[in-house]
Amino acid sequence: MAGTLRCTVLSPDGEVFDGEVSFVEAHALDGRLGILPGHAPLITALGEGPLRVTLENSGDRNWSVSGGFLEVLANHVSVVAEGLREQS
Repeated sequence: MAGTLRCTVLSPDGEVFDGEVSFVEAHALDGRLGILPGHAPLITALGEGPLRVTLENSGDRNWSVSGGFLEVLANHVSVVAEGLREQS
């Protein structure tokens, strides 16, 4: 499915990212999760692992997450991370 979805990434220090993306990949407690535009509503706990958002025209942003939650609702992905460190 073409298009974008809104993604917001929050850490204990505040908002880290807010923008339009074409794909979100996260590490849930029971395995990897990929989110494309139009994904069904979902809420899941995050484990320790990578979080990657693919920007429509400018590559990826990557973080290392240690715990938190991810919610998909109305073409908006919200990530609330307990621990978050940006990766290069």
